[in-house]
Amino acid sequence: MPFPELYILRHGETEWNAENRMQGALNSPLTAKGEADAARQAAILASRDLTGFRFWTSPQGRAIQTAGIALARIADDIHTDDRLREIKVGDWSGLLRDTLPMPDGPDPYALQYDMAPNGEGLNAVEIRARAFLAELTGPAVLVTHGITSRVLRRIVIGDAALAEVTAHGGQGCIYHLKDGQQTLLE
Repeated sequence: MPFPELYILRHGETEWNAENRMQGALNSPLTAKGEADAARQAAILASRDLTGFRFWTSPQGRAIQTAGIALARIADDIHTDDRLREIKVGDWSGLLRDTLPMPDGPDPYALQYDMAPNGEGLNAVEIRARAFLAELTGPAVLVTHGITSRVLRRIVIGDAALAEVTAHGGQGCIYHLKDGQQTLLE
């Protein structure tokens, strides 16, 4: 299935990101660095021709706060969609990542989310991400979260989209997806 051109932004650093806490469905505000991350994304997007693009964000506070900074000068309308929310981490919400079990494997950070008791799981995120992408009718800019971004990019590009594995990758940069290729804009 061909996908439209996408720019995918992860929200800026939050207080809980800085503390290495699992956020999931919970929220903490952007730090000063997080606001700078979003301003850097705004500068990157300002140099792009976004004629005909629609703008979407997760309804979670940290994504809305990022969208407000990154898209304020270029988007007339910013739409929210629950399917762009971050993975729910159930009983691990608010806990320090370092206190939780870390699985072995090629992508331990993503797998750790999948282990969360009463969490959503990566498969559920993929189902909602696929549904969101199936409804897109044209190019879009998406403001979302770390795991949700990874799932969206893997659906569109394949495993090559996740060549660099990090716990908090993507803040302050933008992933540009077009014609089956991913470009990291920094």
